[in-house]
Amino acid sequence: MTLRPHRIAIAPSGFKESLSAARVAEAIATGVRRVIPDAELDLIPLVDGGEGTAEALALAGGGRLVPVTATGPVGDPVASHFALLGGGTTPGPLTAVVEMAAVAGLALVPPDRRHPGATTTFGVGELIRAALDAGARRILVGCGDSGTSDGGAGALQSLGARLTDRHGLELRPGGGALHELEHLDASGLDPRLADTELLVACNPYNVLCGKRGVARVFGPQKGATPAEVELLSAGLERLAAVLTRDLAPAFAPASGATALDLRTAPGTGASGGLGAGLASVGARLLPRYDVLLDGLDLDARLARADFVITAEGALDHQTVRGKIPAEVARRAQAAGVPVLVLAGTIGPGAQDVRAVGVDAYSAILPAPMTLVEAIGRSGEFLADASERAMRIMALGTRLAPVAPLAA
Repeated sequence: MTLRPHRIAIAPSGFKESLSAARVAEAIATGVRRVIPDAELDLIPLVDGGEGTAEALALAGGGRLVPVTATGPVGDPVASHFALLGGGTTPGPLTAVVEMAAVAGLALVPPDRRHPGATTTFGVGELIRAALDAGARRILVGCGDSGTSDGGAGALQSLGARLTDRHGLELRPGGGALHELEHLDASGLDPRLADTELLVACNPYNVLCGKRGVARVFGPQKGATPAEVELLSAGLERLAAVLTRDLAPAFAPASGATALDLRTAPGTGASGGLGAGLASVGARLLPRYDVLLDGLDLDARLARADFVITAEGALDHQTVRGKIPAEVARRAQAAGVPVLVLAGTIGPGAQDVRAVGVDAYSAILPAPMTLVEAIGRSGEFLADASERAMRIMALGTRLAPVAPLAA
């Protein structure tokens, strides 16, 4: 009898500041083939709205990247881009994908300037305007990997809103100034927004304010001290109040719909609060995987596999709160397919992933090393870790059942 080859689905995220999801998938495939050269591999690189989202959706949707020079998170010009999907004979409005990480991501903030009280989303608004100039009337904004915590204030300013203090002066960039916000003048907002479908693909676990507010959860990762975290939190509270007061009348929901609570609604804390800022001008906040995985037929592809490998840069307590490995595991578990996670690092709370369907996880680093070396060699380490995992699995299948001890 001829046995069919093993079918393995490889569905990873990218490794921040290191490898795209496509390159992670290729590295894992390299390691698998060292052990099982005839395996049927289905490479499914996944994005979560962060780095690489625009490029991935352009490739998947037959689109193209449009280069744009825009304002980066620390105020300097950066080479950025957005994606245009379809067009021509494709029905419906021209769709653009704006990846906030491509203009306001943490990777664009030099390590010695990681002060989320000063970084801005101004460039996100510039990309939205560039997409409007290109004719897009449906714009998907991918949230993730942000280096900002300004509640989308910078994006609103670049779209034409004026945010002023009690003296009528324009606020300086960054979340550190938001506690001084007194008024928002929406009269200068780009009028094309009213005729544009603005969608935000975000992690619904992230909220703007409260004990689990975005400044408290992610501010320290972006370089904020405890005192700065409290300042940012107070500023986002103030921003939510002013946006609700000054923008809600202009962007009221359809008749019968409930107004969005900008403080605590799911996704309002996405990308340092960018979700709330864009929601205040009519954007719809959508669970990112409902949007970003559309068209991949992911559930069916996972169900066809004998085994699934996924990966991310850091496996910890945040993973179960909407990260790609948790989403892959949840879907694979529904199909009864085992899942292995490979991670750059394993932190506190990593064991929680077992509850969402992960059967095993492993770190890829072979020895202690600097972050710079780990990032530079991550492809090599992924391939080696995949090979080790496959060899251990192969060994396990060769073990004969152990007879029970005699009574």
